[in-house]
Amino acid sequence: MATLLLLAPLAPAGEFSGAQALEYTRALVALGPRPAGTPALKNAQDYIVQQLKASGWEVQEDAFTAKTPVGMLAMKNIIARKSGLSGKAVAITGHYDTKRFPFRFVGANDGGASAGLLLELARALKDRPLRNDVYLVFFDGEEAVKEWTATDSLYGSRHLAERWQKDGTNGRLLGLINVDMIGDRDLHIVKELYSSESLRRLVWQVAAQTGQARKFDGVELAVEDDHAPFLRLGVRALDLIDFDYGPSHAWWHTGQDTMDKLSADSLQSVGRVLVETLKRLEP
Repeated sequence: MATLLLLAPLAPAGEFSGAQALEYTRALVALGPRPAGTPALKNAQDYIVQQLKASGWEVQEDAFTAKTPVGMLAMKNIIARKSGLSGKAVAITGHYDTKRFPFRFVGANDGGASAGLLLELARALKDRPLRNDVYLVFFDGEEAVKEWTATDSLYGSRHLAERWQKDGTNGRLLGLINVDMIGDRDLHIVKELYSSESLRRLVWQVAAQTGQARKFDGVELAVEDDHAPFLRLGVRALDLIDFDYGPSHAWWHTGQDTMDKLSADSLQSVGRVLVETLKRLEP
């Protein structure tokens, strides 16, 4: 099991810290490329579980085997849960794997930042009373093993959406909010067109009321992401993503997706909006 030390002191309990989210991201990125089924991703899994348990969350490791273009691969979603009072639930999700390339791709923004933000949410919510159960879900296998298709992508979210449909969890969800590529220092989250309109309206209202509208001012764009399998099963879901990363999107899926492109301020904005949104989602 890899034991990684955080590089900054913890923020005060109960407060979301973009700086702390950035340090969680840095610790994961330090593991190097983390494609599904690799030893580096196993180290990332160990680190994520370690941090979630340290924050007092109930943790489930959702292991499964996926059929991919390179054969069967062992994958694992990590699900953290904290109980609320209503009997309903909210899921905040993101992927933690990186795409496999022949070059060194560490995925600071694409795979790192979403996991770092989820870990900081776990720490910030540790002692807060919650209206609804909260699930923090770290998806494995979001990235295509070869090229993006309906069967070579979104392995972890497709697996969990079907599992939660069978066991009734989907029916308890008031909403699912997926985060992806939200660490960009020049953050402009798009109005994702597949997402549920009512949930997007709520989050954009919260962003405006908390002074974060400047980060939620991206263009309208349809993006298939880890929210999509849940949408197809009738879950109200939203994708928070900035799909304009670097000049002319030049840093996406390249060796330039590194820590120097990220900003604690961007992570702070998204985290603040999510914490406030959790308070407002009602049965």
